[in-house]
Amino acid sequence: MRKIGVYAVLIGLALIILPYIGLTIRFLGWIDELGETTAWAIKIGLVVLGAVLFFMGKPEEEELPKEETAE
Repeated sequence: MRKIGVYAVLIGLALIILPYIGLTIRFLGWIDELGETTAWAIKIGLVVLGAVLFFMGKPEEEELPKEETAE
C-alpha cells in the first residue's frame, strides 16, 4: 500500500505543478475539463489519499539473514 500511496502523491503533485510550466499529463488531462474547482479537489484529494495510504501501509520487511542450524 505504501508504494501505491507514493505513486498517488507523485501523480497528484505532478498534476498540480506541471501546468505552471506549460505541461500536462495527457492521460489525465480530462481532469482540467471538469472545471477549476473540481480539478483542484481531485488533485488535492489524490495527494491526501496517497499520503494516507503511505502512512497506513505496513513498512516493507527487511530481509533478515538466515540463521544456520548446526546439525
